[in-house]
Amino acid sequence: MDAMQYEITLPADYDMGIIRERVATRGHLLDDFPGLGLKAYLIRDREDGSPVNQYAPFYLWTAPEGMHAFLWGTGFQGIVNDFGRPVVQHWTGLAYQEGPAAAAAPRTATRRRVPVPTDVAPATAVAEARARHAREAREDGVVASALAIDPRHWELLHVTLWAGEPPAPEPGAGAGERFQVLWLSAPERAGLSAPERGGPTAPERGGLSAPERAGLSAQPTGTSVR
Repeated sequence: MDAMQYEITLPADYDMGIIRERVATRGHLLDDFPGLGLKAYLIRDREDGSPVNQYAPFYLWTAPEGMHAFLWGTGFQGIVNDFGRPVVQHWTGLAYQEGPAAAAAPRTATRRRVPVPTDVAPATAVAEARARHAREAREDGVVASALAIDPRHWELLHVTLWAGEPPAPEPGAGAGERFQVLWLSAPERAGLSAPERGGPTAPERGGLSAPERAGLSAQPTGTSVR
């Protein structure tokens, strides 16, 4: 699983109705996109109490080929054409869990980014984050929750979709950012909950197998957005 997000911060007096209309008319185009676990069309709106106007869609990919097809295809090019090329943030997925409100349509989302301290072992930080994620994902109102990590900046990412308003954060947890969810495309959402592949790693086996080596040179199949 790969997590991905880009943020388009808009002027303070920007009409966010333009973004709402964009999502209402185009959001469904990714409802059957191969390799896409889910895309939450997120916004922050000053009229809703946010400090900024922002369009910040969040993606969870079940296959890197899907992410590549989107970024190199017509879907992302539409963003580039209309807003310029934003920085695309990318995290390696650690955990995904459906919540008690999984059957509901999400209305809000929260995002919390937590630096991994330099004096904490990565394995310890990840284990603690996974335990906390499993606990928080069971809270009332959670539609789904994802945990991921950026090992370049050593940052943990917690994103949760809520059926209504999120509860107050735990003491010392930090509120993070709150978003409105305008639409959810989730063609391969079930694949996000698939168990991780077990078995020994490649070094433990003495290197890659022949089929794995052959797979390194495989070319992904291109897919374009309608």
